[in-house]
Amino acid sequence: MSKVLGVLGGMGPAATLDFLTKVQAFTPAKKDQDHIRVIVDINPQVPDRNDPFAKPGPILAEMAGALRGAGADVLAIACNTAHVHAGLISRSSGLPLIDMIATGARAARDTGARRAGVLGTKDAVKLYHEYLAAQGMGLVTLPPEAQTGFMTLLNMIKAGDRSTSVRQGMADLAQILVSEGAEAVIAGCTEVPLVLTPGEVSVPLLDAGELLARRCVNVCLGLEPVPVLEG
Repeated sequence: MSKVLGVLGGMGPAATLDFLTKVQAFTPAKKDQDHIRVIVDINPQVPDRNDPFAKPGPILAEMAGALRGAGADVLAIACNTAHVHAGLISRSSGLPLIDMIATGARAARDTGARRAGVLGTKDAVKLYHEYLAAQGMGLVTLPPEAQTGFMTLLNMIKAGDRSTSVRQGMADLAQILVSEGAEAVIAGCTEVPLVLTPGEVSVPLLDAGELLARRCVNVCLGLEPVPVLEG
């Protein structure tokens, strides 16, 4: 019997729905009963992960506990930046977490790249820096002005804007990372793949949400080991 996946979502809602679509697409199913069971909390009321004065950790921990109470065996967070609170979420719920940041960093290593660029919030970029370093890789970041531009685009996407100008803006930011030496680019925010496709980037573009979705399916079906529960 497959394990039940619990998803902490709503950060933002469109990105969570995109993640769930990928979970469904990656499941080798011929009938309804072949799919894994997924319990999802789409909670847009989680405090802003990019506000230094907000405190999303306790809310995320509460969500994780509720998912366990509803029957989840293993957790995933459909938001890169919220992984700042990954340890708290896992410890408070007593459930193992399939880590999106670790998954993305390993995929970057597997491309053979020596340096990876990340399109993500400042906190997400910091997390990727740590995990990429553990893989022996360097990190390429956007210049400050371009990072500010990324946050502007991110907020526009969250508001439902997927216009040509937003898509071009995100592609331009990816190209800046490539010009700075990135040999792979990680879409380190779950909104990025809503407007950016691999064909628009001249190096491998790694969708962290897609990689996480595939790994979640594999873990729940017993094709990959369950992550070790953090103490």
